[in-house]
Amino acid sequence: MTARKVATAEAPTLAEIRTWPATVSVPKAATALGCSRAQLYVLIRTGRSPVRTLSLGESRVVVVTASLARVLNGETEPAAYRERLSA
Repeated sequence: MTARKVATAEAPTLAEIRTWPATVSVPKAATALGCSRAQLYVLIRTGRSPVRTLSLGESRVVVVTASLARVLNGETEPAAYRERLSA
C-alpha cells in the first residue's frame, strides 16, 4: 500500500502578503493563518474571526489584507473594530 500524497499550500511570508490586493479569498487567508478554510469560515460565521472581513452579497466573503498582515505581525485590531465585534 502506498501513502497518498496530500497537496498542502505553503504559508506565504509577511512580505508576500503585503503585496497582495486589498482583499483576498477566505481560503487564501486561511493558508496564511495556518488553518483550514472550513475553520476560518466557522470563525467568520460565529463572529470570532481574527481578521476583518467584508461580505459581498449574501454568499461571498473576503478578507481584508491589511487586517491579515496586522494579525500575522502580532498587532491587534483597532479598538473601534474590537468594540463593534463585541456589540
